[in-house]
Amino acid sequence: MDIIVGDDFADADLSGQEWVGRSFEGCDFTDADLRRLVTSGCTFTRCTFERTDLGESRHSATAFRSCRFVGATLASASFTSCTWLGSSFVDCVLRPVELVETDLTLASLARARLRKVSLRGLRLREANLEDADLRDADLRDADLTGARLRGCAFEGADLRGARVDANGLVAASLRGAVVDVEQAIAFAAAHGLRVQ
Repeated sequence: MDIIVGDDFADADLSGQEWVGRSFEGCDFTDADLRRLVTSGCTFTRCTFERTDLGESRHSATAFRSCRFVGATLASASFTSCTWLGSSFVDCVLRPVELVETDLTLASLARARLRKVSLRGLRLREANLEDADLRDADLRDADLTGARLRGCAFEGADLRGARVDANGLVAASLRGAVVDVEQAIAFAAAHGLRVQ
């Protein structure tokens, strides 16, 4: 595996490249052009993506671990069998983005604009989704166990089959969300109602 540690890729034009099995640790991609980048089996650990353009990029089995995305563009990017474990996203353009079998455990997406994005079946365990906009999003069968959902907007979102714990059911704004019967009962119980 090609291992790159601490390199400065700020302002670099890396658009359209294909990377396979490369590992980046503590690298800086500030203002870099990564449009249409294709990665497979790569690893990014504690890297900075500030104002980085990842538009139309494609990633397969690639890990972004404890990375910082600030003002980055991920519009029309796709992530398949990837992980965003512990990464944070601040003021990023995330729509439209395609996430398939991607693990968002411990990711920070506070105030993220994810309206109408499909997060179906994804792991969002202990993710920070406070004040995120998930209106009309597809969250069917997603795992939101332990996720921080205070102020998260789920209006029109499809939550059928999703795992949400009692704290999340109380903290989030679920008005207008689509839920299944089991979730409706859990919601009532979390709000102190007795279902008989």
